Amino acid sequence: MKKNTKEVLLRLLLLFAGLTVAHLGVTLFLLADLGSDPFNVLIQGLRLLALKAGRLTPTHGTVHMAVCFLIILILLLVDRSYVKLGTIVCMFCGGPIIDLFTWLLRVFAIGRAGTAVKLAVLMLGCCILAFGMSVVIRSEAGTGPNDLVAVVVSEKSGLRFGAVRVAADLLFVLIGFLLGGTFGIGTVLCAFLVGPVAELVMPFSSSLVNACLRSARER
Repeated sequence: MKKNTKEVLLRLLLLFAGLTVAHLGVTLFLLADLGSDPFNVLIQGLRLLALKAGRLTPTHGTVHMAVCFLIILILLLVDRSYVKLGTIVCMFCGGPIIDLFTWLLRVFAIGRAGTAVKLAVLMLGCCILAFGMSVVIRSEAGTGPNDLVAVVVSEKSGLRFGAVRVAADLLFVLIGFLLGGTFGIGTVLCAFLVGPVAELVMPFSSSLVNACLRSARER
């Protein structure tokens, strides 16, 4: 196998590992039942809008995929170099991964726990999500369409990733809420926590990805 092919496959493997970790985090704070993540508040609002129109009865997953596809099309027009194979992988794999973790973790009945436990699980979920997302981004094999918005804006504008991610999440929540979506304390915590934590762990994620690539090249 050629070295460049091996590196591409390894980067995709690292992306998928980071994606799995990130969606473990998403599953944890969804199970805490204190509000969805900001992007899914937007999806919820758009789905309600489609249902009110009366012509369509889309599922949450269908709307999620449609919005991700639209973001990818826009990014292709802005700068196609940002849209990679891993972006497509993220778009199609996120939902099934969350479904799997929800099934595996349902025995813990987190939603019936006390508020303190729910908040602790939610915070843990946000931090796990941030770490997984940072690995996905540093894999340079692509990233989730919604995360890619913050990546593109931060790199094009020179603004810090954490600040851009917070602004994007707040915008998602605002639009989703205006369209009829709902949110809770977990949504607010996620909006202000995930971006800055992801930015904080980016150096470690870069070192981890580079170490894996070096190890593969030396074999």
